[in-house]
Amino acid sequence: MDSCDDAFVTAAHLALDLVTRPEVASRWDARSALPEMTVGMLACHLGRQSARAAEVLVMDSPDAPLRDAGEHYRRAAWVRTTDLSDPAHDRSTDADEASQGFAAMRDRCSDTVSAVGRLLRDGGAAEVVAIPWQGWSLRRPDFLLTRMVEIVVHADDLARSIDVPTPPFPDDVYLPVLHLLAELATERHGQAAIISALTRRERMPDTVSAF
Repeated sequence: MDSCDDAFVTAAHLALDLVTRPEVASRWDARSALPEMTVGMLACHLGRQSARAAEVLVMDSPDAPLRDAGEHYRRAAWVRTTDLSDPAHDRSTDADEASQGFAAMRDRCSDTVSAVGRLLRDGGAAEVVAIPWQGWSLRRPDFLLTRMVEIVVHADDLARSIDVPTPPFPDDVYLPVLHLLAELATERHGQAAIISALTRRERMPDTVSAF
């Protein structure tokens, strides 16, 4: 396992700790902090990042990978649309998994976190992997970084949805995610907006979202 593999496994375990909290179970059908998603749907979406990794990491791709994780987000259809009804924002998998209930989600996520840990530890993960739902390939560290972005961002969404503190992530998880989000936000809004957002409360722009 290299450093990115280790970081992803750490992030996956922290996500598992969050999605299996009793507050998630007790508010399963309540609205989450995200529009059109219940707490259960959001928990399933967050927990599924380990399943995505276990699925994709064995898909050795013969195609040339994208340059980096940033290019993945520049091309992704869901980033380029603001319409929540767009097919790129399909939530049917989240809804289907949530309909199975908290216990099923807990068991499923626990199994996939263990599975992806074994896959990375045993050397079974490909160096370049295919991303079937996007139609391109990424180097393994770049793919795992995209999953860590999902985990860090949606951990905050879920924690706010159940009124608990957002879990802190160690530097090897948080800093690469922060760097990528800052890079994408700068491309979208410009350097001045990012500097103002970080240092000048009195002129902070309305939003500096990376997506």
